[in-house]
This record gives sequence, C-alpha cells and structure tokens, in this order.
Amino acid sequence: MKTPSKSPARKTSAAKAPRGFPTYALETVLLRTVAGPVCGVDEAGRGPWAGPVSAAAVILNPDDLPEGIDDSKALTHAKRETLEAEIKARAVAWGVGFASVEEIAELNILHATGLAMCRAIEALSVQPVAALVDGNYRFKLPCDVQTVVGGDGLSLSIAAASILAKTARDRLMVALDAEYPGYGFAGHKGYNAPVHQQALKTLGPCPAHRRGWAPIKALLEE
Repeated sequence: MKTPSKSPARKTSAAKAPRGFPTYALETVLLRTVAGPVCGVDEAGRGPWAGPVSAAAVILNPDDLPEGIDDSKALTHAKRETLEAEIKARAVAWGVGFASVEEIAELNILHATGLAMCRAIEALSVQPVAALVDGNYRFKLPCDVQTVVGGDGLSLSIAAASILAKTARDRLMVALDAEYPGYGFAGHKGYNAPVHQQALKTLGPCPAHRRGWAPIKALLEE
C-alpha cells in the first residue's frame, strides 16, 4: 500500500491591516495629567535641497474638530488647502514658524527644525502647557514635550499641524519660484527631482539653496 504523498506546503502571509486615521485619544489622555492646553506640532521640509524648514503648532477644540484631518502626506493638495482653512477657523489657536536657509546652515537641519517649532508655538494666541510632537526627538520647546513616532497618523493635533506646516511651506516655495525662475520650485518644492537636478547643472545654485547639502556643495566646488 502506497503512503499518500504529502501536499506541498502552502506559504501564508498575514493580511496587512489598513492604516487607521488619527484620533483625539492621545490628547485626551495627556489632558488628564496636565493643567492647560495641549498642542500638536509637526514640521515640513527637512529633506529638500532648497527653501526653509517650516513647523506648525495647533490647539484643537475637542468640541469642534474638522472632519477629514489626516497626515498631510496622505492628502491631495486640494484637500490640504480645504482643511487648512477649516483648521484655522475652528482651532483654539494655531501658529506657523520658519527657519531660513541661513539658519539651517548655521544650526544644522535638526536644530533649525527645533527653532521653527519654537516660533510656531510662540505664535499661538493661547500658550500650551504640553506639546505632542511627531517623531522620536525631544526638541527643547517652550512647554513640556511628548514625542509620538508616526504621530501625524495617530494624533489629530499633530496631523492638523502637519497640514498647516506643509501648506505654509508650499506657498512660500511658489513665491521663491517667482523670485528665482528656472528651478521649478513651485512644482517640486525644493526636493530632489530630475528637473531640479538639471536646473542646478544649468543655472548653478541660487540663494534659496541649502549650500551645506552634499549635492549643492559638490556643484559649488566645481
């Protein structure tokens, strides 16, 4: 009698869970332990070859939360523009800050990001006692800091800040495109892109470029 042959082993893989949307849960927990407002803080533009880094701080009203807030990277340009207006109209307070190309060169991008975050918090009409900050680096800010890895996909306040930081910086890059035509800043917002690389080879760097960045340094050395 023949032994039944074994069926070939089947490879199985766990289904990838769908990405959730940010909620106000982290804010609710933090508000139980602090005596005062809590803001969300996020930045935009740490990686580009040109333009400033921006940051935003937002104190949301838990009784008047705009619908559709999400990580700015998950939203279309049109949706970010719509939500920017809603956040500004319905939040308790919001603020935006920048650190310039010169400050990035002087301080390095990490500390320049912290400077932009400080400026965003200082621009708030209501000062917070604590901040939920996207990432794992504890910046020195004018209030207590709680870091949240992947915070722009978890916290509504951080996601709202990511939207304001992104739209503010995008608008500034469009203005820089008019000031320094030929680089395509309005399209790629200063990030590495083939059209940006070609423009740098043709025109060389302009004052809006981060001259400490390796590709820009290489062009200057040539």
